[in-house]
Amino acid sequence: MPREYEFAEKILFTEEEIRTRIMEVAKRIADDYKGKGLRPYVNPLVLISVLKGSFMFTADLCRALSDFNVPVRMEFICVSSYGEGVTSSGQVRMLLDTRHSIEGHHVLIVEDIVDTALTLNYLYHMYFTRRPASLKTVVLLDKREGRRVPFSADYVVANIPNAFVIGYGLDYDDTYRELRDIVVLRPEVYAEREAARQKKQRAIGSADTDRDAKREFHSKY
Repeated sequence: MPREYEFAEKILFTEEEIRTRIMEVAKRIADDYKGKGLRPYVNPLVLISVLKGSFMFTADLCRALSDFNVPVRMEFICVSSYGEGVTSSGQVRMLLDTRHSIEGHHVLIVEDIVDTALTLNYLYHMYFTRRPASLKTVVLLDKREGRRVPFSADYVVANIPNAFVIGYGLDYDDTYRELRDIVVLRPEVYAEREAARQKKQRAIGSADTDRDAKREFHSKY
């Protein structure tokens, strides 16, 4: 029986559909890396998982790859291009980088969603300079309507429309990551939260103005 979410406009993909699609992508990846000499410890496929959004996807992907005997080594990174709301800031900041060198290794960047492509484009070009043996990208979801730079992922689990989606690791304001399905968030849900956020920011701004005025008064007298 399908799950119901009062905050969701609709379910895009169920947990079962997601895992079926991931298995299909894992098979394609395994086929593409045949003959690359992948071996545990010596020459595994390095998965660079972009936190936080891709943690569920990465877990299921690496398990699916193991079913096709693809040895992997995990690296986790954290970048930021979103603020507290639903719109990308347009600036990419590296918060946590890989721990080990990727030089000479086959590398696959794992991302939850590509929208503007600013983040993935930034990561691809940055890691390309570190001289991996090969460098590819795999994304859970591709929202092509949002592109701000030309970029195409090598592997895509699913294409989606221009909607704000949550669940299966994807969040809104750091919530809803735990959902098993991928759903479209109802616009009124984030509209209400954005209105409350703006009200709070105005209140903080007003308090700062009052505090500055008092400081100026005391400095004069």
